[in-house]
Amino acid sequence: MTAATGVATAYVAKNVVTQFISSLSASADVLALSKIEIKLSDIPEGKNVAFKWRGKPLFVRHRTQAEISQEAEVDLSQLRDPQHDLDRVKKPEWVILVGVCTHLGCVPIANSGDFGGYYCPCHGSHYDASGRIRKGPAPLNLEVPFYQFVGDDTVVVG
Repeated sequence: MTAATGVATAYVAKNVVTQFISSLSASADVLALSKIEIKLSDIPEGKNVAFKWRGKPLFVRHRTQAEISQEAEVDLSQLRDPQHDLDRVKKPEWVILVGVCTHLGCVPIANSGDFGGYYCPCHGSHYDASGRIRKGPAPLNLEVPFYQFVGDDTVVVG
């Protein structure tokens, strides 16, 4: 009788733990919002397109060869938050950034500012085409989210 009670208790405990763990998982609608799939062929070279991702702006920029060369030549000692361009991108022609200024959370304007990247009109932060802070009060570079390329024409962010 004790063995049967032990088995029944173990079975009930397993079900309680399983239900508890599954209640901690994100729901399907939350998981769907956590990722975004972007068709890259819709973004012409030299242009920046903004998407909404996790309630924030997401910038996807198709950089020109001139922008790639210019950002690769930046002296890291001139940067407040030193990071090489190649450490911020997986493919040099594409830069993907969370479009929230690292100063106070405003949304920068693309293709603007003294360095041709992004300009935050709230307090005057200037970012380059790699999203690195170059001038103004922002302390850090624009955030690079986790992303992966799925084929030549698609990127999944999140």
